[in-house]
Amino acid sequence: MTSKKILGRVSALWRYPVKSMAGEELNRCEITPRGLLGDRAYALVDEATGLIGSAKNPRAWPDLLSYRAAFVETPQVGKPLPPVRIAMPGGQDIDLATAFGRRVGLSASPPEQPILEQFWPVLDATGEERVTNERMPPSSFFDLAVVNVLLTTTLDRLAAAYPQGRFDMRRFRPNIVITPEPTATADPEAAVVGQTLCLGDAVRLHVDSRCARCVMTTLAHGGMTKDTDILRTVIRANDGFVGLNSSVAQAGVIAVGDRVWFTDS
Repeated sequence: MTSKKILGRVSALWRYPVKSMAGEELNRCEITPRGLLGDRAYALVDEATGLIGSAKNPRAWPDLLSYRAAFVETPQVGKPLPPVRIAMPGGQDIDLATAFGRRVGLSASPPEQPILEQFWPVLDATGEERVTNERMPPSSFFDLAVVNVLLTTTLDRLAAAYPQGRFDMRRFRPNIVITPEPTATADPEAAVVGQTLCLGDAVRLHVDSRCARCVMTTLAHGGMTKDTDILRTVIRANDGFVGLNSSVAQAGVIAVGDRVWFTDS
């Protein structure tokens, strides 16, 4: 016997045309087998090293989250993705020749084995700063999952644990934000791991795992200040997780306001 369990509703949709840059908030979007149409379609690449540009190493890619990327026209299924326009934090168009002090290109063709650098900050007295090379999924510009789902109750719980912090959803770069029903469990993100989420009439996502968080959540951008205590709080109050790594089980169109549920067998 199967029972339908209402989780909540879609309250926001975000697409990031260029990896690690500010995204586009949408009212509706096509979900394809590789996630939101146009998500992480482009990335910056260091032409000398081949490393993918990522705010996970803010020393190598300063202020990358503050760059704004938007498609010049709406992407459509079955057609080549349109080009993007990129604006620097001050609003002017980006000049890749000077923005990062080295030769950087904008690519829509991921290498077979993309690699990025990740900076690990000191979060307690026993740690030390380090930078590691991290493999990304083959032939993609994703860090791990093609869709990241975030439940607003997680942000509420973190804000209660650290009231001075600003737990804006943009710090966590979700694709799909869900506001759970008031009757949801205390930690609904943990409750749905391994389940298939049903969103609207067609879209089905399999929740593969919880999303471990990194230094990106602490960085200044979009009017938010740098705050390392954001990540400390995530680790202390939520075991280091915010959001859900998900894969697409069934493609379709999703819109803000769509009902979200899952089934238990």
